Amino acid sequence: MSECIAQLPNKQPALRVVPMPADLNAAGDVFGGWVMAQVDIAGAMPAIRRARGRVATVAVNSFVFKQPVAVGDVVSFYAEVVRVGRTSITVDVQVFAERHPENPIHVKVTEATLTYVCLNADGSKREVPAQ
Repeated sequence: MSECIAQLPNKQPALRVVPMPADLNAAGDVFGGWVMAQVDIAGAMPAIRRARGRVATVAVNSFVFKQPVAVGDVVSFYAEVVRVGRTSITVDVQVFAERHPENPIHVKVTEATLTYVCLNADGSKREVPAQ
């Protein structure tokens, strides 16, 4: 795959992580499952803020891997609430890798949409509070 240089969103990332050698598959790329876990964490952050409390992932609506992630990449996760329902919050997450520290470039590596449900302390569903 060729690298397609990308422009980063003009906001702070929800999460920034550097994968380690233990996160690699046999081909030397970062496990897709590792990326998925980080996306879930990043997506939950704006959902928790909007819910003003506990949320749980109820759906991965879409998930597209565009480029592999490598050890040494600085991976940034940008998350934004795109829909608020009665009890659910849908979040888009865009993932970018910063590579080649001697001459840095950014490439979009993943994009995903996840839905979270608001929960009470006992784990039952609750309505999303009004803004």
